[in-house]
Amino acid sequence: MTFVEAMRELSEADWETHRPAVFGAAYRILGTVTEAEDVTQEVWLRAAAADLSEVRDLRAWLVTVAARTSYNVLNSARVRRESYVGPWLPEPLLTGPDAAARVLMDESVSTAMLVVMETLTPAERVALVLHDVFGFPFDRIAEVLGATPAAGRKLASRARARVAAVEERPRASRTETERVLRAFRAAAEAGDMARLVELLDPEAVYVADGGGEVTAARRPVRGAERIAVLAVRQVEIRRPDAFSIIEVNGRPALATYRGGELVWLDTVEIAGGRITALRRLANPEKFVHIGHI
Repeated sequence: MTFVEAMRELSEADWETHRPAVFGAAYRILGTVTEAEDVTQEVWLRAAAADLSEVRDLRAWLVTVAARTSYNVLNSARVRRESYVGPWLPEPLLTGPDAAARVLMDESVSTAMLVVMETLTPAERVALVLHDVFGFPFDRIAEVLGATPAAGRKLASRARARVAAVEERPRASRTETERVLRAFRAAAEAGDMARLVELLDPEAVYVADGGGEVTAARRPVRGAERIAVLAVRQVEIRRPDAFSIIEVNGRPALATYRGGELVWLDTVEIAGGRITALRRLANPEKFVHIGHI
């Protein structure tokens, strides 16, 4: 093996070591798997062509490039996102044992957190992710944003205040989440309104993302009774024939299928044994990375 070949293998090994951080930064900032993978590929190409001999912290360098690229993508996508039909939910990321891509896991990649992140400005998202997740100093964050360190600190602080409510919410155990999801599915399939209302918090909120591709509520639906009626009606209309619990964004989710095709994906927040938030992703364009059964 030549010296050049050895260096190439080392470079690829380094890349595989740091790739989860690169993808994780891009996914948290963008909220879509497809765009995050595109950014990750661009970072790899730039790193492969760059002279890294003076780079002391390769991970920080790669994440910085990912953040800057994601920031540009997010800014260019704002008009498209603002014209999105109905509520927007993040593109689901498989995180279980069968997941194809590894990603740094913590609460900042949860569906609930990414929904709140979508309400932040691009600069706030970048500042929050780089500082709170990756521990970047504000002078480096300022370089990414083209701002001053003081401005970066203010952006991160403002973003942190917005996401604090999500971090403070009680988090049900994996076992309890799976139990409630299975009970909700069984009740909806049986048309058991009383059981559905029992499983839902009286002030529960339902958010559906159809992206204009399939029929879905254009606005959030509030209240246990209204959500129960909607859940039963959707089963009657779509007539799903298979269900499974999969791990999405680090938490159990209920995948619903018809004819082997995923028709919707439910993620929930639970408090006191009841569903307080039900998010149903039905936009088929966001199912590319979930697959079939």
